[in-house]
Amino acid sequence: MKNDEIKGTAQNSTGETPALPNAHDAAIIDQFTRQAVPFSIQQAHSKESFLNLLLEMSGVSPEDNVLDVACGPGLVACAFAARAQHVTGIDLTPAMIARAKQIQRERQLTNLTWRIGNVLPLPFPDASFSLVITRYTFHHFIDPQAVFAEMVRVCRPNGVVLVADIALPPEKRRAFDRVEKLRDPSHTSHLTPAEFLQMAEELKLREVRTEFVKSERHLETHLQASFPNPGDDEEIRRIFREDVGKDELGLGAHWQGNEIYFAYPILILAGRKTG
Repeated sequence: MKNDEIKGTAQNSTGETPALPNAHDAAIIDQFTRQAVPFSIQQAHSKESFLNLLLEMSGVSPEDNVLDVACGPGLVACAFAARAQHVTGIDLTPAMIARAKQIQRERQLTNLTWRIGNVLPLPFPDASFSLVITRYTFHHFIDPQAVFAEMVRVCRPNGVVLVADIALPPEKRRAFDRVEKLRDPSHTSHLTPAEFLQMAEELKLREVRTEFVKSERHLETHLQASFPNPGDDEEIRRIFREDVGKDELGLGAHWQGNEIYFAYPILILAGRKTG
C-alpha cells in the first residue's frame, strides 16, 4: 500500500474538496468527531465474540474484496482484513477515518484502503465488491432503505450483504428513539426486525440468515463516550432509572448495585445478492 493511502488527506472519496454538509450530516460529523477515540476503545464495540459472529455469518474468505459502509474507527474493517484479500472502509467523518488508520497501523495490516465520503450514493461502480457490510449505522441514516439498496448495487452477483444494527419491536420506537436522540442528536430512528427483513426481500436477497445478540452496556460508561447536549445526560439518567422494571425502552435496564446496566438488541442480517 502506498504511504499516501495510509496517511490520507481531508479530501472526499472522489479526491475533490468535499461540499458543505447538510444539517444531518453536520450533526453526524460533530458527534463522531468527538466520539472517534471513545467509540473505538469501548469494549462493547471490539468484543471478539461479536466480531467473530460477523465474520462467520458473512462467510468471508481470502478471495473476498470487502466494503465496510460507514466504517467508523475501522474495528470491523480491520477484523475482516485479517481474513479477506482487501477491505475498503468509507465514512463521512474525517476523524473516524484518521482513527481507523491509526488502528490499522497498530495492527500492522496492509490490505486496507480508507475513503472519506458520503454513503448515499456509494462512490463505487456496480458489482465492485464480493462482500458489503455495515455495523451500527442504519439508525443514523435518513433513508436506510436507499443505503441498503446502494450496498446491494455495489455487491457482485452471488456476493453477500451484511447489516448489523439495533432492532426493536415497533411499540418501543417512540421511547427508545427519544432517549437515543438525547444521547446522540445524529440518531434518526431504529428499525424493527420485520422492517429489516422486508427490505432484504424487496432487494431480492436470497439465503437470508439472521441472528440476534445483546450488546451489554454500563450506562455511565456509555454516557462518558457520548456527547449529548448540556443537561441531557441528566435527563437520560432519569429516564433509565424510571424504566427499570417497566422496560418501555426495550433495553432491559436494571440495577447492579448502585449502577444501571442495559443491553442493545442487535439484529445481524446476511443475504446473498441474486446472481
